[in-house]
Amino acid sequence: MSAATPMRRGRLVVLSAPSGAGKTTLVKALVAAHPELRFSISYTTRPARPGEEHGRDYFFVAEPAFLRMIEAGEFLEHALVFGNRYGTSRAQIEDLLARGHDVLLEIDWQGARQIRANAPGCRTVFILPPSLAELERRLRGRGTDAEDVIQRRLAQARDDMDHWAEFDHVIINDRIDDAADRLGAILRGEDPGCSTRLPAVRDRVAALLAPA
Repeated sequence: MSAATPMRRGRLVVLSAPSGAGKTTLVKALVAAHPELRFSISYTTRPARPGEEHGRDYFFVAEPAFLRMIEAGEFLEHALVFGNRYGTSRAQIEDLLARGHDVLLEIDWQGARQIRANAPGCRTVFILPPSLAELERRLRGRGTDAEDVIQRRLAQARDDMDHWAEFDHVIINDRIDDAADRLGAILRGEDPGCSTRLPAVRDRVAALLAPA
């Protein structure tokens, strides 16, 4: 009798993007194509909002408990945002990966930096808009923000985009289907030709981010 085939270990893919890059739409397209994909549920010290459930949207914990988790090294990454703490559970991610699930973690570049240090086997992906002009058009197209808020969002987005080269891959989200296909390939462990080490990719991103 042959030995049982070892269970495939899942892949951890970390996804970051500036506001307006179309990440939410891209992730929805990815999930539609990969329903088996798993997402981590963050821990937070902020109170639950109406309709949110413990264990579904977040794990809601008190500040002392969160600090004890930090001391025990239980987070792959954690941050203080507007007075509330957020963190990604090391044990939760490890359990999903060990059971063969691919895991997508949506986080900012600072959190991604922590994840790389604590989970060196992960793949990191940065999403960019097709142009700075398109980024501004998308932010203005929401129609919900005052001009000063738009300008702050644009400045923050430009600052975020300065960190794209820290990631393993960069995907320019010019067409949702194409971008989702490239992200899906990364999830499968394939190389879709968007490595940040490729000179052609670096040249294209430099041209995209160059001031008009």
